[in-house]
Amino acid sequence: MWEPYKKGFKAYLELEKSLSPNSVEAYLRDLEHLTAYLQEKGILLNPSAIKLKDLQQFVKWIAELGMTATSQARIISGLRAFYKYCALEDISKTDPTILLEAPKLKRALPDVLSFDEIESIIAQIDLSKPEGGRNKAILETMYSCGLRVSEVVNLKISQLYLDLGFIRVLGKGDKERLIPIGSSAIKYITIYKNDIRVHLTPKKGNEDVLFLNNRGSKLSRVMIFYIIKDLALKAGIKKTVSPHTFRHSFATHLVEGGADLRAVQEMLGHASITTTEIYTHLDREFLRKTLEQFHPGFK
Repeated sequence: MWEPYKKGFKAYLELEKSLSPNSVEAYLRDLEHLTAYLQEKGILLNPSAIKLKDLQQFVKWIAELGMTATSQARIISGLRAFYKYCALEDISKTDPTILLEAPKLKRALPDVLSFDEIESIIAQIDLSKPEGGRNKAILETMYSCGLRVSEVVNLKISQLYLDLGFIRVLGKGDKERLIPIGSSAIKYITIYKNDIRVHLTPKKGNEDVLFLNNRGSKLSRVMIFYIIKDLALKAGIKKTVSPHTFRHSFATHLVEGGADLRAVQEMLGHASITTTEIYTHLDREFLRKTLEQFHPGFK
């Protein structure tokens, strides 16, 4: 019953909103939760017949399933996008999500690694193995450029301007940005590209992909996750470490060092400065902790 609406919504997200496949998938998953609820409760209504009270019951249902406030807010945001599409296509005359309240979110700040901790993680890489050279190049690049995990796995050889000290990255919403790259990352990309990657035969369609697995295919995002988790464990780091931790630490270290927020926004590829402003809060927290640790009179 909802399949045509889902298909139309998918086309709208891909063609009109130009969203990445991952974002499209996330929005469709949000809608999937609602249709699963309607099915379970035997509520045979199409989008135009859904009322605010139905959505409130749905939110109660996902909360009882044990979904976190963040997941609930994410799903509600997906439903709002769906009803925006319904209004544009005249599928629904009213938008039941307008008065739908999302749970209040506490902004949980991810863990930040110090420069020494990042060095310690990278030091765990076994460079005697071919994947060691690749992994070192990946981690050096992630920390040097603050890349999202999807950006590093999709990085192309044709996007490297190492002689100029820049890389070109395709970010969210297919937005391109140029990011300066440090000498250490340049060094290890060059070693990987010239001494390790040359011995691999890229699978069809992966010829221009920089980082390959031993079968010549593009690495998965999950693979990067495993690599980093394993190295953090070997380094004895107790913090929650993921690929995003490297991006988060890159931005935090810049702001702590006094970098201009607009420049950090540009490098991270944030569409809005408010997303980047999280790092100013982190900076204040860092200052407070420093005072507590080193100032004898600070209580």
